[in-house]
Amino acid sequence: MLVGDWMTKEVLTLVPGAPIESAVEMMREVGIRQIPVTEASGLVVGIVSDRDIRDAMPSKYLAGDRASIEGEGLKGLKIKDIMTHDPFVVAPDTCMEVAAGILLDNKIGGLPVVDEFGLVGIITEVDIYKFLTTVTGVNRGSSQFAFLLEDSALALEDVLSDLWARGVRLSTVITSYEGVEHGRRQVFIWVQRLDDATVDSLVVHLKKTYDLRYYVHKGETFKIEF
Repeated sequence: MLVGDWMTKEVLTLVPGAPIESAVEMMREVGIRQIPVTEASGLVVGIVSDRDIRDAMPSKYLAGDRASIEGEGLKGLKIKDIMTHDPFVVAPDTCMEVAAGILLDNKIGGLPVVDEFGLVGIITEVDIYKFLTTVTGVNRGSSQFAFLLEDSALALEDVLSDLWARGVRLSTVITSYEGVEHGRRQVFIWVQRLDDATVDSLVVHLKKTYDLRYYVHKGETFKIEF
């Protein structure tokens, strides 16, 4: 899954010399929290966020606040005064998980997406959420089954083949080695929408046959008691 498939393509931008009020109005009217800053050539030179604006606002509690001294609040400041210069950027063919890692590691909310010609989009936290809920099928009413399996291709193949043979359509499979002993792995399987009776019958079978840890159906998590 690539950034170019999930990014917001219609991007609003600002120039470095624009007043901060223009960013405030744009964010309020459109409901966004990050705005790329570009030169006339289209080159991305910065990004301004709602956090940057909050940080620049004068505080009546802090003596020596820059904007307070100037006596103009935010009116005396330009976008270039508060923006993040030379921001992290990604290309359209960057993997979504790589983009998510950059956002997480740097505690930022958005990444301009650029190609050889300039800005082509922006990928934000909201886009990451859309990606996650779509690929797991959550927004289509999928169910999830979580297993602890032997770390072998055959163990995973057995579960997947079993589900397929029972007419269960698979959406996504994710495995993890976090927090489990050597030789084991966690396997999370999302399946397409099932009715209550099918889920109940399937859970009975899976509990008897595999190490099923929990399942999620209609947004509710059911832990398996041992």
